[in-house]
Amino acid sequence: MAEVPHTAPQAPTPQAPTPSAFSPLRRPVFAVLWAATILGNIGSFMRDVASAWLVTDLSGSPSAVAMIQVAGTLPVFLLAIPAGVLSDIVDRRKLLIGVQILLCLISTALLTLALADRLSVAVLVGLTFLGGIGAALMGPAWQSIVPELVPKPDLRNAVALNSLGFNVARSIGPALGGALLVGFGAAATYGADVLSYVFVIAALLWWRRPAGADDALREHFGGAFRAGLRYARASRELHRVLLRATLFFICASAVWALLPLVARRLLEGGAGFYGLLLGAVGAGAICGAVLLPRIRARTDVDGIMLGAALVTATIIAALAAVPPQWLAVILLFILGGAWIAALTTLNGTIQAILPNWVRGRGLALYLTVFNGASAAGSLLWGLVAEAIGLHGTLVAAALALIVVALAALRLPLPAGEADLTPSSHWPEPAIVEPVEHDRGPVTITIEYRIARENRAGFLAAITRLAPERRRDGAFAWGVAEDAADPERIVEWFMVESWAEHLRQHKRVSRADADIQAEVARFHAGPEAPVIRHLLGLSAQREGRAAPAEREA
Repeated sequence: MAEVPHTAPQAPTPQAPTPSAFSPLRRPVFAVLWAATILGNIGSFMRDVASAWLVTDLSGSPSAVAMIQVAGTLPVFLLAIPAGVLSDIVDRRKLLIGVQILLCLISTALLTLALADRLSVAVLVGLTFLGGIGAALMGPAWQSIVPELVPKPDLRNAVALNSLGFNVARSIGPALGGALLVGFGAAATYGADVLSYVFVIAALLWWRRPAGADDALREHFGGAFRAGLRYARASRELHRVLLRATLFFICASAVWALLPLVARRLLEGGAGFYGLLLGAVGAGAICGAVLLPRIRARTDVDGIMLGAALVTATIIAALAAVPPQWLAVILLFILGGAWIAALTTLNGTIQAILPNWVRGRGLALYLTVFNGASAAGSLLWGLVAEAIGLHGTLVAAALALIVVALAALRLPLPAGEADLTPSSHWPEPAIVEPVEHDRGPVTITIEYRIARENRAGFLAAITRLAPERRRDGAFAWGVAEDAADPERIVEWFMVESWAEHLRQHKRVSRADADIQAEVARFHAGPEAPVIRHLLGLSAQREGRAAPAEREA
């Protein structure tokens, strides 16, 4: 039986009422974990404010200040993809608990060293780097559990609530951290962060993850890693989103890398003022998230990205003009709205083009690009500031962002309108006896009868299948004709194991099924196209089987 879709008209299904923006909070597990995560993020922002400000006390070098940003983001760049793979093959609840314990220990070390007055730039950078490792491990795992906590109709709203919760923490954490730093010192700020992790760990211990949450065909780390890379290599839509994100974040990271020095040197503020600026960013992000649906109704994703980039560039240039402190707070408020518009647009686009089976790895790749570009940009602008000063660097970053934003219009973001839900239209492979899951490689062939006059149209249609086969797990693909019968055309693709081919059956989306149906319409034979599964043979495997055959 051929693994080719046979479409039939389907009766339209009535549309369910649109769930409210806060409907996921009716799910107790999601509500508890959401609230605990806000507390944890508030603590993290408090810790980061204390560390960034202490560096300005310990060293006046712009590159030293920028190194804190690099230390926090570089681990996510290095580890996000392995972390995404890990989140797909281990118990995510246990992974999250372990990560929270690691982060709690890091903040406890900062608390202890602050009490002993033993903090240095090297220590702060090193412990910030360890905290970045925890963030790298936590990000993909947390995003991956959301579909387990809410039903599918609530998923988009749950993702939006996560973004809202993060920005609530961003608006509260820095201001609270700055107030604690001024009033009670760094030790109190780090102590509050330690307390926040206690709440998060308690919430994760309270959650009882269903025993059957993992797939029976769960991948091993190496295979899952390779499958994720194959998907990323074959998805041109993903390439475009990642390139746009790289260009934006490298230029825009200047404001975050240099903001502590801008607050202290240009605007002549203290730790409390720096926390107020970051709090204004968070408050602006919340307002931006509320207004964004209205903006989407008036423009497309490329228009939003252009507007966000131009607003961000304008604010960076305005900071170089040394505005009054009250105006700087307003500018950072507006910056928060522009920043959340860009982040939400890029994240929403990448969510829309990723199927569920590779979502964690695709998001991890996005986090890699986001943090890698931010780390590289922070380091770049820190070095530029060493050479030409803060004023010149801010102006240069603003100009670079404007140029990049205009040039990026030639690389429009994908619409993300394809139906990526599994089609489940492939029949089970025909086998004589059970096949070991690790056996491979496996070659799948599909034989078509194509009339000569239809060959050009068929080849154009089947070429569109190549990226789909590679995204779903094939490491090689091709089309060949029979020299003795040119109307007999064979499509073939290879996967590394039998288990990987069984996973392909679950990965084929409805959008892919439509392409396969288009290809199948060119088939002129009296029967459906013939599917064959060819299993790799080796002398060692046959040698092991020989004694049993002799006994039989």
